[in-house]
Parts: sequence; structure tokens; C-alpha cells
Amino acid sequence: MSRILFLHIVLLFFGISLHANAVTIDTTAPLQTMQDSVYVDTAPIDKREFDNLKEIYEGNEFIYERTVDNSGIWTRFKQWLSDFFKNLFDINSDAKAADITDIILKVFYVVIFLLVVFFIVKAIINKEGSWIFGKSSDKTIIPVTDIENNIYETDFKSLIIEAEKEDNYRLAIRYYHLWLLKSLSEAEIIDYDVEKTNSDYYLEIENKDTKEEFSYTSYLYNYIWYGEFDIDNAQFEKAKKAFTQFLRTLWK
Repeated sequence: MSRILFLHIVLLFFGISLHANAVTIDTTAPLQTMQDSVYVDTAPIDKREFDNLKEIYEGNEFIYERTVDNSGIWTRFKQWLSDFFKNLFDINSDAKAADITDIILKVFYVVIFLLVVFFIVKAIINKEGSWIFGKSSDKTIIPVTDIENNIYETDFKSLIIEAEKEDNYRLAIRYYHLWLLKSLSEAEIIDYDVEKTNSDYYLEIENKDTKEEFSYTSYLYNYIWYGEFDIDNAQFEKAKKAFTQFLRTLWK
């Protein structure tokens, strides 16, 4: 019994000793581990460079603040227009509003350009060349430009008769007008020139009565010829009467 007790005492002693040694080893191990894990990076640093950042990020989508106080009138107008469309269409982004404004302005430029071209072409046609684009019946007799350049050698009476046979009343009125200009020029009331307009001739006429008659016949001519309205026989006869009466006063 005493031997067994002695054995237990010895085993207890060795157990306490081993535990103390284990504690001593464990407390020093983390310090050693921390010292061994420290790493100093001595590799060269690779510097990265970014070129043209300003050019890359200069679009509308990268504009976060807009200042127009020191901008020109056109820039302020575009900003105002952009703000207007932004509020009108409830757009949350300034960049999108600016893009919509640019699109609308481009469409506006195209419309203005087409309108300018249209009015230029219309003015050229109305000036003395509408016969080129007019009705086919207007081109069956004699090109009007040829008559204008040879107004003194033209037999307008015969041309009017031919136009009336074809019921081409617009062309007949055109011939009456040119015949009237020829007669006014021969009477030395106006100085005929192909490039002149009816307004130019009106200013050259000195007699008041002659001015009034010329103004009325010019109105009929502009309405019928340049307006390209189809007139019936009754309307033609009324206009024809005004021209023939005016011509008779010049032949006296």
C-alpha cells in the first residue's frame, strides 16, 4: 500500500514538472514566431503614369459642375436651353440634358439650312425662270427667256393667239405683260432691261395715271403667272381687258 502511494506521489510530481515546462515553451513561442514573420520589401517600386487624362475625361458625362458666369453668350444660351429641357422632360443628368440640347440644335440647323435653300430656289424660279419647272403646256410654244432677250423682234399678238387656242391663259398673260413692257419702252416711258423688276419700272414711270395702270396690271401678272393659279376663261378675259386697255393708251 505504501508503495502504491509512493508511486502516485512520484507521478504527480513529474506531471506538475512537465506542465510547467510546457507553459514556459508556449509563452516564448509566439514572440519567436512574430520575430521570424517580419518581412522587409526591398523590391523597386514600379511607378505608373497616366497621360492625356484631361482629354479622355472631357466629355459631357464627366462634367459634374458647370459654370457659365464667365462664358460667352452662346454658351450661356445653350446652358439655359439645356436646363429648360432638363426641367421639361424631367431629366436627372446634366450630361443627358446637354446631349438632348445638342441633338435638337443640330436638327434646328438642318431645318434652317433647308428653308434657306428652298427660298433661294423659289426666288430664282420666280424671277423669270419658272417656265423651266412649270407646266408642260408652258413649254410648247417658245422659251420665255428667249423672248425677253429679243423683246423688240417678238410678235406678241401671234403668240397670244396661239396660247389662247391651247387655253393656256397663264402664258397668254405672260405675253401680255412682256408686250406691255415693250410698248412702254418704245414710248420711252421706261428703259427696258431683262434684269429689272416691275418695281424698278414702276419707279421710272413719271405719269400718275400710267403708274396706276402699270401697278394694277403688274398685280394681275404676279398673281396669275408667279402664283401659278389656274384661271378660267372669265378670269382671263377680265385680266386681258386690263392689259389691252393699257396698251391702247400707249399706242395713241
